[in-house]
Amino acid sequence: MSDDLRGRAIRLLARREHSRAELMAKLAPHGSEEEIDHVLTDLQGSGLLSDARFAEAWVRSRATRDGLARLRQSLRQKGIADHLIATAVDELPDELGRAREVWAKKFGAAPADAKEWAKQARFLQGRGFSVDVIRRLLKNTDEEN
Repeated sequence: MSDDLRGRAIRLLARREHSRAELMAKLAPHGSEEEIDHVLTDLQGSGLLSDARFAEAWVRSRATRDGLARLRQSLRQKGIADHLIATAVDELPDELGRAREVWAKKFGAAPADAKEWAKQARFLQGRGFSVDVIRRLLKNTDEEN
């Protein structure tokens, strides 16, 4: 049974990085919690499973479209420890610059009125950008026009 679980885990990891918690959930229907824990501990020991590597890959793949708050939240939902989340997001470029890229791709033009400003701010906030970053970004776009 343990070999079957190990094979399943390796096949999942071959497709993409997974967190320990994700693999635990995906393997749960196929074995006992103790067996799964033993297999995952073995995979971590051999370097095939790493929550730090998963967090870095996750952040790298989503940094161009999500803000810090959303990235942190999604990593917590994936079972990643706070210190690993902090390490992964510390490597990111400036949040204002990333917010500007997301904003330019979606809107490209400064808000014409308060209603449009609110719409753009809600969009950016939904993407996980902080209120401070949103205000600075939209204030700068108003001044440019």
